[in-house]
Amino acid sequence: MQRRTALRGLAATLGGLVALPAWASNWTPDSLGYVSTVSVDDEALLGDIVETIIPETTTPGASTPGASTPGASTPGAKSLKVHQFAMRMIRDCYGESAQSTLQQGLVLTESTAQQTFTKSFSACDANQRKEVLTKLAASTDPVGKAFVELMKRLTIQGYTNSEFYMVTVQKFNMAPGYYHGCVPIDKLTAGGR
Repeated sequence: MQRRTALRGLAATLGGLVALPAWASNWTPDSLGYVSTVSVDDEALLGDIVETIIPETTTPGASTPGASTPGASTPGAKSLKVHQFAMRMIRDCYGESAQSTLQQGLVLTESTAQQTFTKSFSACDANQRKEVLTKLAASTDPVGKAFVELMKRLTIQGYTNSEFYMVTVQKFNMAPGYYHGCVPIDKLTAGGR
């Protein structure tokens, strides 16, 4: 019986991967186009939520490829516009229930921050934001839990499918392998042995 459940889950996962739209891989903010399905304030709140999930980091002593400074700075989800990716995914690939979860989750996030810290989510520091999201994920309210799970999943998916991540972190190369047309054959065979 468990094998059937596992096979069903595997089939659903593979179907979901095949069903991803073409723009969802190696995307940039320009390739997404204008996607706002919420108000400007809610979009800023969504940006702060995805930044809480994957924040910008700075590693002293390391260097980013192409950077002139010694400290490497990895952009966070907000600066890569992952919140716009999430809105586009919800609009194009998810149903009405996910869209209402997004709307209700944004309201619930803001009200939880007001109740807990008597200030808006955007005015909270990083630890307070994490605490608000942890409270929502652990709450008995199904909307809060579903909203946090949805945003985590879309943030990770959007970040790891972004052009920055594919090129800088994964070292994605569109055409792996190189053509050396003007090299004598004996040099190619001698180098391979």
